[in-house]
Amino acid sequence: MQPVGPYRFTEALGVCQVGTAWWAVDGQDRLVTVALLEGAAATDVAWRQAFGNAANAMAQAPGGQRYVNADLDAAQPWVAYPSEEGMGAQRLFQTLGMDLHPPEAQATVLIPATDAITSPPRPVSGAPTSGSPTPTSGPPHLPWAMHATGQQPTVHVPQQPAPQVAVPSTPVPAPTDPAPADPFADPTRRIQPLPAGSGPARSGAALWLAVAALVLGILAGVGAVGVATAGGDEAGDPAPATAFPADDAVRPGLSPWANAAPSSPQERALAAAGPSLVFLEAVFTGYLRDRATNAPVRTTPITFSRRCTGFVVDPNGHALTSSSCVRPGEEYARRIALDAVARMLVREGKLAENQVENYVTTNLERTVFTGVDQGTEPATQLFAQLNEAKGNVTEDPAIGGQVVSAQTEETGNVALVKLNRTGLPAVGLDPGAVVSESGNLLVLGFATTDADFRTATYRPRTMSVKIAGTGRRGDVSMWRIGEDLGNTSYGGVAIDPAGRVIGLIDQDLARPDRANRVVLPASAFTGLLGEAGVKAEPGESDRLYRAGLDAYFTGRYATAADDLATVARQVPDNRLAEAYRQHADSRAQLEGEPASAPAWAWWLLAGAGGPLLVLLVLLVVLNARRRP
Repeated sequence: MQPVGPYRFTEALGVCQVGTAWWAVDGQDRLVTVALLEGAAATDVAWRQAFGNAANAMAQAPGGQRYVNADLDAAQPWVAYPSEEGMGAQRLFQTLGMDLHPPEAQATVLIPATDAITSPPRPVSGAPTSGSPTPTSGPPHLPWAMHATGQQPTVHVPQQPAPQVAVPSTPVPAPTDPAPADPFADPTRRIQPLPAGSGPARSGAALWLAVAALVLGILAGVGAVGVATAGGDEAGDPAPATAFPADDAVRPGLSPWANAAPSSPQERALAAAGPSLVFLEAVFTGYLRDRATNAPVRTTPITFSRRCTGFVVDPNGHALTSSSCVRPGEEYARRIALDAVARMLVREGKLAENQVENYVTTNLERTVFTGVDQGTEPATQLFAQLNEAKGNVTEDPAIGGQVVSAQTEETGNVALVKLNRTGLPAVGLDPGAVVSESGNLLVLGFATTDADFRTATYRPRTMSVKIAGTGRRGDVSMWRIGEDLGNTSYGGVAIDPAGRVIGLIDQDLARPDRANRVVLPASAFTGLLGEAGVKAEPGESDRLYRAGLDAYFTGRYATAADDLATVARQVPDNRLAEAYRQHADSRAQLEGEPASAPAWAWWLLAGAGGPLLVLLVLLVVLNARRRP
């Protein structure tokens, strides 16, 4: 299905005779439901008018269903509703008298454009009035919900007020048979009272009252216990938000629900590993010198930067990435510096564009790249950003860092860096993962689609890549993959279904273009971590985050919202925690998950306990005195 307006459809919600309803996301990956008028109804003037009138009537009704976007003049009119306010697309079709069927029934339910609709809609008249939506006749799919194998899950539509409008319907003939006799129409009293003074009636009434009082007394006791157990919540603690803010939704950079099938193992893995991903920019400053004379090739220093991906492995801010990015070999750094000089000469008109490669090759063995003084290392600065990044950022939100240790290209090409911030989201490692040489890997790294290097924005990108073969780098085995995720993806990760890192994306040093088509297994960098004394494991907040994700993906939305809200407060850098907290709240509302009773209800029950117990005692005493 092609997208409409600014929305990209992710999953069909249902189909009716005049259109379809969809789950969709906008440019900021915010979830909406879209009602799309299709088939014969899209070309029928009366139905197009009724569709628009119904949407406007719903929006104008007190407490009605607002829409966030619409195009009623399109060839196929559509209306988009925010997901946090319920399934608006479904309600719009229900307002038109159309029940949604499972999406698979489209071929038999939707009236095609080649047919005609025989029952034109009646125009909307009068102010809309409140009412309840009609239940759907088939259970539509929901994104982010666990689907049972073989059966569709039952969807409970929240009973929210919906405006009633005149709807298209097939006329129903008036009944010709007389109405059936009402067995309760006869005014004759059928249940006669017992004679006055009858003992059993009084005893029975007292007994029932006593039982009722006893039940209420027990409830009051339960209320008292509830107050006692609920007393741990301080009055000053903020209540967790329950609405999905459509206008100010969190921007996590990575959107697993849009990058993979809803509730799939891929979404769960991306959600678990995503927060640990960091964008790295290493800035090098030095001088190119003539190897024979030590004279600078340029009197001004040469500065260039390398951009890549890394991932945090512990709460102390240690991260792994590619050495080629943050500590390239001297020859490789010299080649990059020469290329930078050649580009300067092109801008100055001293060198033609097609002479750049020859200039680099000719001068590679004639020069050295050093620091300010001969024999010193070039100066290096390292900056990291999470979620969404821009190049050339050296202040907040960028985080400074240093290279702790780095392997050479020949011995592994993996570097360990230390970021100047603790409490960052960390990912687990799976060095013992077994991967089929003919299988696929789920990879994740930063990339950009912007052409201008100076102002580019970088976001996490993911794809499933085919293993194209194996190879070796020194003593380390590696997998070669068939696709390059992007030129800044090296240092990124390959992950398992639990969201643990099984490999690091790196450049293929055997290729002239050094494309990012190699994955080094996690076993290749466990030694590097051990030598530095770094214990790579998630922290307490990371474990709580994974527990919240587990609750979310198993339908325990209240628990998920609580756990993820805690993580979002403790680790603001983990924007996915807040995003999934919002989604958990939204799913709880849509699927009717019961919420805990408010505090005033517990106090009311507890306060009623004393009087109810007194009433129980009086009833028992009176009943005993009246017995013969």
